[in-house]
This record gives sequence, structure tokens and C-alpha cells, in this order.
Amino acid sequence: EGHLMCKGEESSMASENKHHSLQTRILSNGLINEAKKKKSTQQQQKVDEIPLAKAVLTYLQYAILIFWGYISDFLRFAGLKTDYKGFGKDDLFKMSLEFERFYSRNIYRCIGDCFNRPVGSCPGSELDLLDRTSDDHYWTFKFTGTSTRCLNLGSYNYLGFAETTGPCADAAIKAVYDYGVGNTSTCRDLGTLNVVRELERQVAKFVGKPDALVFGMGFSTNSANIPALMGKGCLILSDELNHASIVTGAKLSGSVIRVFKHNDMTSLESLLRNAVIQGQPRTHRPWRKILIVVEGIYSMEGNTAKLRDIVEFKKKYKAYIYLDEAHSIGAIGSTGRGVTEYLGVNPADIDIMMGTFTKSFGGCGGYIAASHEIVNHLRRHSHCATYGSSMTAPVAMQILTCMKIIMGEDGTNEGTRRVNQLIENSRYFRKYLQEKRFHVYGANDSPVVPILIYEPGKLCTFSRELRKRKIAVVIVGFPATSIVESRCRICLSASHTREMLDYALKEIDEIGDLLGMKKDSFIL
Repeated sequence: EGHLMCKGEESSMASENKHHSLQTRILSNGLINEAKKKKSTQQQQKVDEIPLAKAVLTYLQYAILIFWGYISDFLRFAGLKTDYKGFGKDDLFKMSLEFERFYSRNIYRCIGDCFNRPVGSCPGSELDLLDRTSDDHYWTFKFTGTSTRCLNLGSYNYLGFAETTGPCADAAIKAVYDYGVGNTSTCRDLGTLNVVRELERQVAKFVGKPDALVFGMGFSTNSANIPALMGKGCLILSDELNHASIVTGAKLSGSVIRVFKHNDMTSLESLLRNAVIQGQPRTHRPWRKILIVVEGIYSMEGNTAKLRDIVEFKKKYKAYIYLDEAHSIGAIGSTGRGVTEYLGVNPADIDIMMGTFTKSFGGCGGYIAASHEIVNHLRRHSHCATYGSSMTAPVAMQILTCMKIIMGEDGTNEGTRRVNQLIENSRYFRKYLQEKRFHVYGANDSPVVPILIYEPGKLCTFSRELRKRKIAVVIVGFPATSIVESRCRICLSASHTREMLDYALKEIDEIGDLLGMKKDSFIL
């Protein structure tokens, strides 16, 4: 792990010797042409193939929308269509030069009421959606001054700790009186509070690593720390569905990035083998470091990384593993310790464990857990730790109290109850949808339940119909997903009662029949 710690402290000769030794072993064992693959011992996560008819209809609908978009732009330039309130013709001309803006203007805007819905309450099992209206075809919105109480199936409140009452809220409120609401300093100056250091020790204990470092923002935990670990002469192997924060951090690092197919171990091993045998481009010198970056639960797919196979590859090819547990920590595993516990992987085999506090812990920020050497290196060299604002005391106390409850250190079984309730809710919800023949992705125990909708017309109708029935959901389409895999992403919580889930499932089932969303159903 010390080798992963610093960019310029590796011994080139030792690295080359390791490289040539490993290269010889690979070639002598015939690994390049091996045809027999080891059978995965991990839980199978079946993903149905996209029906051809659904794919054709989806492409056809997007083609019609794009065609009509060009006609609409022509009519706007000609002055025959005036639905672009707030924009002049010159602005529209400049915007039309980029396809992203064309897409946003003519497709995304048409269903703008289904996105960016403002919330006026705590995002618990239920929340208040602020009512709004538009008189210019969704270019702009106006608030009506009212709100609607809805069942919340869109927030990442996995363990139900996003609440305004209880021990976590009480601890956060007390921290406001003791410390105030801000630190007004970075970690390296006067921003490191004793409660934050206590949280770091608790995180390390919780995930099973020697040390940990916490940050005030989840996105920058990836985007600002990966560049501190990797650099020129290094190789990053990234799953194609990794989060944008990982992609940003990998690009900022200056490392060579190679992407393997999602959860495809054949693709990953092929890249690893070629990297070890071929080395760096042109010089063919060995890579200084090879880092495999995966997520615990993929936020759009609901499935877990094939971590056991990845650990085998790490040991076989002398690589390192960076595991993003943003959606898995607290949410899966018998005691909520994430995907390593869920899949039976020793945390010691994972070089760097990253996670966020915005989901299961009802707070904000993120952490890096690793060896003392790596954590100390990040304290000195990470831009997030050096220049970023440190985590505030109320947030730290919220997270610390949640974590102690999950670990049972509060003297109750409330943490175990919540973890078990989330698992039960996830299995119950997913099983019902599968029995009703919906297209559902993900692992059985995952609280992220993506329901495939495919066509853009059905995507917005599904969201609007649920909104009428006072159910708040998140819909996701292109470019956040592939063009034929638009979906509704359900996020379940331990705070959801069986009555809430039954009501939601009943309404989803009814809308699914209405829109022809189920397997072997082809309603246009």
C-alpha cells in the first residue's frame, strides 16, 4: 500500500523486475490464450436483454423528437413560433450550434416538469413537493405557494436517518450550540475539530481499515483524491458505469484511463493482462501503478461489483483496488458494513475504500479509509484536504451518532432493526415487480430498484401519473443512461412501512398496465 501512496517514490528497477517476472509467469502459464475461465462464486445478478421491439420503438421516438426539434428551431428563427420566452433570436442561434443544447431545448425541456422538483420538507419516507406551474411550455416555472405531501421513493434515505427528531437530530442540534454551524477554515488551518477526528476513528473502525479521512463534499472525495494518488505513468482501469466524480478524478490525475465493460471480468482481465505484458505506450516500461476502480452498488443499475473476482485479479496482476461505496455502505451487509461484508470479501484486500455520508447516514460529505500511510499522504497532498472547507460539527455529529447506532454502541438494537428492515423492504419490493413482469435491474438485496421504461414518451407519463397519485420518484433518461434504457429509479428506505410499499406497488402496477411497460407488452 505504500507503493500506492506516493507518485514519485517508487523504485523503477524494482518495478521493472516485478514486471518482467510477472510477464514471464503469465506467458509460461499460457494465460494469453486460456479458454477456460473460473466460474464466479459471487451472487448472480441477472440482467434481461432489451427486447428488440422496445429498442426499435425507442429509437423511432427519439428520431421523431429530433426531427420535430429541428422544425421547431426553424419556426422560432422565422418568428412563427414564440415559445422561447427570455431568449432572443441571437441566443437561440448560438445555442443551436451545440447538440447538447439542442437536446435540452427540444427534448429535455418538454418534460422539464418531471425533473428538478423542489422539496419543502425533510426527505423522509414522505416529503412535501412544492407545487409549480409554467405558462411558457416549461422554459420557466412559477411557484403556486402550495405543496403536496408525497410518498418519497426517490431520496437516498436508505436507513431512514434523514429525520427531524430522534437521537441523531438531537446530537446535531446540540453541536450547533457547542460549535456553531460553520468552521470558517480549511482542515490544514484551524478547521479540524475534535468531533471530526472522532468521526474518522469511528469510520475506520466501522469499515475495518486502519485509518480514515473525512471530507465535507462527497463528489470531491473522488474527484480531488484520485489525482493525489495517481499521476503520469499510472494506469486507471475504470468500469464504464462509474460515477461522474470518479471519471472527473481520473481525468484530473493525468493517468492513462482504460474502460472495461460493466461488471465484465473477461474485459477487465484482458486489459490487466495487456497492461502487464505491454507496459506503457511507446516505451513499454512497466506501469508505475495500476488501479482498478469500481463501485459497491451502481447507482443507476442497482447491482454490485464482482468484488471477489476483482480481488483475485488484483493479487494475480499486482494491481490496486479503489472501491466507491457511496450507495452500499450502511445499505447492504448483515450489519450494514457494505459490499465487502455482503460478498464476504476481507476489507484488507481492498486498498482504498471510499464512501459518502449523504445516503445511509442522512448527512453530507465523504470518507477515504485505507492504511495509515495512504491516509497521511492524502492529508498532505489532497487538494480537498488542503483547500476544501472541512466538515462542520453538526454534520459530523449527525453521522457519528448514526454510525454508533448502526454498530449498536448506543446500547440498543435500533441499528440492526433498520438494516434488516431495509433488506426486507428491498426484497419485497423487487420480488413483487418481478412477479408482475416489470423489467427490473439489480441485486435482490439492493435498495436501488431501476424499473426499465425505454420510450421517452412513457418515461414522462409514468412520472406524471405517479405525481398525481402523490408518489415522488426519479426518472432517468439519455444521456444519463443509454438511449434505450430510460428508467425510473426507485430508492427504498427502512422508514417505508409495508402499507406504503403496497400502495406504491399497486399504483405502479396499474400505470405499468396502462403504458404497456411490462414484459411482452407493446402498447405504443
